[in-house]
Amino acid sequence: MAGNTIRAMEFQDIVRRRRMVRQFAPQAVPHNSIDRILANAVRGPSVGFSQGQAFLVLTGDDLPRFWGQRRAGLTCGRARYDQANMAIATVPDDLDIVFQAASVDLVRDSQLLLDQVSFAIRAGEHWAFLGPNGAGKSTLLQIMATYAYPSRGHVDVLGHRLGRVDVFSLRPWIGLVSAHHRVDSHRTVREVVLTGLTGTIQLVPRRETSAAELSRADALIGLMGLTGRADAPWQVLSQGERGRALIARALTARPRLLLLDEPAAGLDVAGREQLLASLDDLRLREPGLATVLVTHHLEELPASTTHALLLRGGRILAAGAIGDVLTTDKASACFGHPVAVSRLAGRWAAMSVR
Repeated sequence: MAGNTIRAMEFQDIVRRRRMVRQFAPQAVPHNSIDRILANAVRGPSVGFSQGQAFLVLTGDDLPRFWGQRRAGLTCGRARYDQANMAIATVPDDLDIVFQAASVDLVRDSQLLLDQVSFAIRAGEHWAFLGPNGAGKSTLLQIMATYAYPSRGHVDVLGHRLGRVDVFSLRPWIGLVSAHHRVDSHRTVREVVLTGLTGTIQLVPRRETSAAELSRADALIGLMGLTGRADAPWQVLSQGERGRALIARALTARPRLLLLDEPAAGLDVAGREQLLASLDDLRLREPGLATVLVTHHLEELPASTTHALLLRGGRILAAGAIGDVLTTDKASACFGHPVAVSRLAGRWAAMSVR
């Protein structure tokens, strides 16, 4: 195995994970067991970097057993599987700061995507990340979701330092909603929402869903305004209904941090307004939940948004209470175009200045 290099892109789907397991343990793991092992490793592998050291983390109780010990260290080129020194995440009920970035840089392919990013989010705060295309909003969200690691600086998520915590024990506390989420189109809304309990695309075979879990799923479906669509197959839903169903799915595991990557993108006016009303209701019913919404448009911000962060070229132009950040001058600088910012009944809008 010496001389091989493990890259994050090599572990992004089940086929590549199968190849990786066969490469690491071709003799120890019978090929007919690999799919079962990978089914247990529902969160998938992750590659992260901290102070120049690369960590490859795999989940699933079967993998360490096949490698002969509970917590195995495995060297392969410049990457290392090192779960022994990773803390298992626990999140106290009274946690105040749910996310903190300190002087974070992120470099990919010799390009600086995030530049000296520093800010903190507290429990119960509802942030909006705004900026033009390529500003670094979604990249920053990936760090918050533990799917990317800073090249320099430090990140603490739910009280745990990235690079020192087993991210797979941390991710159930983080809800990530993206339009790119893979869904079995033949599943019903209720079935898709229930997959949020296990973090899988499909319902886990032979896993019994409890009455309490079904009740919570139905309650979340109702909260997102989809009660009448609970038994509808995914393929007949509108884009707005799909987005709200994915939010309900992300909430099934009771996360402490909810990340929404452009949830209103592509929606018509009715779909957008239904989504924003559902988010306002959610924030009212879950006062301790912290949320982050990424968007290009001020009109897509729920009235319950409390804070904003403006990004341009990977750098923060302003961050803080939304009334202090969303000003005409700051928004114009952020988007590189003169706009007038207004607010009516808690909702924001930007109009070009002619």
